[in-house]
Amino acid sequence: MTCDARPAALYRCRHLTRYAYGEDVPVSHHRLHLTPRPHPRQSVHRASVTVHPAAAVQADHVDHFGNITTYVAVQEPHRTLTITAECEVAVMAPPPLAPLATPGWEDVRDRIATLSGPEAAAEVVQFAFDSTLVRASPELADYAAPSFAAGRPVADAALDLMRRIHADFVFDPAATTVATPLAVALANRRGVCQDFAHVLVGCLRAHGLPARYVSGYLRTLPPPGQPRLIGADVSHAWAAVWCGDNGWLDLCPTNGRPADQDFITLAWGRDYDDVSPVRGVILSGTGHHLSVEVDVEPVVPS
Repeated sequence: MTCDARPAALYRCRHLTRYAYGEDVPVSHHRLHLTPRPHPRQSVHRASVTVHPAAAVQADHVDHFGNITTYVAVQEPHRTLTITAECEVAVMAPPPLAPLATPGWEDVRDRIATLSGPEAAAEVVQFAFDSTLVRASPELADYAAPSFAAGRPVADAALDLMRRIHADFVFDPAATTVATPLAVALANRRGVCQDFAHVLVGCLRAHGLPARYVSGYLRTLPPPGQPRLIGADVSHAWAAVWCGDNGWLDLCPTNGRPADQDFITLAWGRDYDDVSPVRGVILSGTGHHLSVEVDVEPVVPS
């Protein structure tokens, strides 16, 4: 999908991650997904990642999904670790959506079998299959079924499913952790944005549709007269469904709305496991405390 003609929204983002360890850690290695990825609706004007204590090794790579990842190795004893990611990003609005004009969901599902070549596999096909944290199940298929009547346009069905998840599930940060299985979140109807995105991705895949997990941020302060979005003070997550020639449609079940200019994309993959903001290995260190602060500031052009 291409963007519409509205001006881009410009944001300045700061993501601060602090680890405090119970004892000195002599060496730590981390892989970070903290640099926004460019895509047709998003351009990155600047981005930086700094680590304290300073990393002995720091290098950027592009992963299998096209995301920018940063590898850091801290090789001096440290009891605290601070990772600061800053960026300035321009986000363009998605095009006007005509859900009823998209092809039937079965047609999109069946088209997967006709796609060939490495680009199709990387961009679409791999997102139709099970992943580490999201596996299709009868429970997911049953929950999604009311949205997928025969012949229903794919975007219309996906939007209906998104709205049902928003209505049926309770946002409860105490209900789950990053290790909570998808089946538990589905059964309890409680969780956070990661859980809701996984449920939406799993439901779509259970009906044979390619769906990806997207990590990013939300603008902290909404425009005048609009409600504040859930998840605006932390990293956020949503889902995207492939709609054939119409491309990818980003959907936020946490807030019950398609992703628009309020959403800044960091990375996408098959599930959270592919794009966790910070993943690492430490030597020693008895326990740790983690704190995260996210600030997204709209920039008014001068």
